[in-house]
Amino acid sequence: MLSTRLALPLTLAAGLSAAPALAQEEPAFSTQSGGGALAFTLRGGVSVSPEYFGSDSYAPGPDVGFRFNNLRLRNGREFGNPDPWADSLGWGVHGSFRYIGERDASDFSDLQGLDDVDQALELGVGVGYTARNFEAFADVRRGFGGHEAWVGAAGIDGIMRPNDRLRLSLGPRLLWGSEDYTETYFGVSPSEAGPLPAYDPSGGLVSAGVEFGARYQINDDWGVEGAVSWETFTGDAENSPIVERGDADQWKMRIGVTRTFRLRF
Repeated sequence: MLSTRLALPLTLAAGLSAAPALAQEEPAFSTQSGGGALAFTLRGGVSVSPEYFGSDSYAPGPDVGFRFNNLRLRNGREFGNPDPWADSLGWGVHGSFRYIGERDASDFSDLQGLDDVDQALELGVGVGYTARNFEAFADVRRGFGGHEAWVGAAGIDGIMRPNDRLRLSLGPRLLWGSEDYTETYFGVSPSEAGPLPAYDPSGGLVSAGVEFGARYQINDDWGVEGAVSWETFTGDAENSPIVERGDADQWKMRIGVTRTFRLRF
């Protein structure tokens, strides 16, 4: 289903640290050539996820992503890694966003009586640390549209490289939300009560889970990237009558083709 009901959690790594390349060298983007340059990677594909938070039914939708690779200024200063397929090691700051589709209560019998929730876009920043065999991150975002609350996300991955083209990662994920966030997606106000009892959740840890990701380099410009994640709601989110009617365990899957672009200026 390509409707905006689908939530597409996207953590967009935009590593801005000037750490050394892992091993490969990109001749077309070598710092030895003059002028400024910018490199970034776009991802497009398909995903499958619950139709709303707590749903026990799933639907397909689009998968899109953006990753900053490298910026070289005319004065020679450089940010990121000239090789788009190598990890920038050390500490870095990145952008973070997540899109949450609208929830139309009339489309689901389990949500009868609830108000609709508009689509939302979460924008924020994060900090991360990358080593050859692991990486960790912590993000904070604010919602706009369907909710105007604060959320936080954190995770750590072990990294495996069976060969020089394949990168595998596996690790836990945590998501926190403020009270406004949990009220929006897990609460039932007195005016909405009827088929579902009134419920006023507090903020806190919303979910915990694990994600497995894979990335394969086809050539210098093209690749394939995918991930499978599982999370379970915790605390007041888990006890929501919306979740109790559906499922506290949520699965998400995505796969897409990546293309790296290099611009000179």
